[in-house]
Amino acid sequence: MAPALRIATYNLENLDDRPDLEPPLAARVDALRPRLSRLDADVLCLQEVNAQKPAKDRPRRLDALDALLAGTPYAGFARLCSVQRNGVGPMDKHNLVILSRFPVLESGQLWHDLVPPPLARRVTADPPDAAPATVEWDRPVLWAMLDLGGGRRLTVLDVHLRAPLAAHVPGQKAGPFVWRSVRGWAEGFYLAAMKRTGQAFEARLFVDRLFDDDPDALIAVCGDFNATERETPLRALRGDPEDTGDPAHAARALMPLEFDIPEYRRFTVLHGGRPVMLDHLLVSPALLRAYAGAEVLNEGLGDELIAFKRHLVTAESFHAPVVARFGL
Repeated sequence: MAPALRIATYNLENLDDRPDLEPPLAARVDALRPRLSRLDADVLCLQEVNAQKPAKDRPRRLDALDALLAGTPYAGFARLCSVQRNGVGPMDKHNLVILSRFPVLESGQLWHDLVPPPLARRVTADPPDAAPATVEWDRPVLWAMLDLGGGRRLTVLDVHLRAPLAAHVPGQKAGPFVWRSVRGWAEGFYLAAMKRTGQAFEARLFVDRLFDDDPDALIAVCGDFNATERETPLRALRGDPEDTGDPAHAARALMPLEFDIPEYRRFTVLHGGRPVMLDHLLVSPALLRAYAGAEVLNEGLGDELIAFKRHLVTAESFHAPVVARFGL
């Protein structure tokens, strides 16, 4: 039988370890670790891994992640983590992490390496913009090329695109979630969409470079896209022939694997009673040929909007993990 390969993605929802944390890290570990064990992944992409600072003059570390992985096979995996724009250490919040059973051949991150920050003159800013402002992505895309053995290489991209929450506009915020005007909120929402789609475009450019080097490249793009399959960011990343208009481009299209999951289970987030698929696994044609099935571990998933409005806290994540199996 061909060896099995399991690739998974999981947004851990602000995994952290602070004295004021509610629920505390120990409760989160007890809730999250069983799901990680069920995934039984060979390659695991994580999002929203916060970093801790042991002392004021010391670099940040992933102590909370260490506690979560302790005693699991993932503790011995190769680990890659996104870093700040200056390249020094992880950010305080929402880091990306790739864990791999396989050796890492190459790795890096994309943060305006292929796409310069777009410029926008904000029309509702107070005071008005004297010149166009740069619109930068909130975080990078983390990638790794893994050695599967037998001369086979798998390139994995871990993404966490901007959420559809309005971005900051000077002078238009009265509070963290309160806007002074509808037009200010609308412009912030427009800027957020620019960030989300721009980052997807940068990931697409990187994927095309991989196809340039090897038309049969094994590629998996995993993570929290904050978008459903037919929204602009995923369409930009997929490159479906239906959108490009030329069947010759099908060899460079990426396929989301959730279509193999029954529709009643095809969701990773509950938002006000509405099930939505925001976390995805996209694969190249060569990897799709080895595809053997996928599942979403969404049993007992809490509703993020109801919890927010009622100020409820939970040790679980409001995102369900996704895992796919391949026979190589």
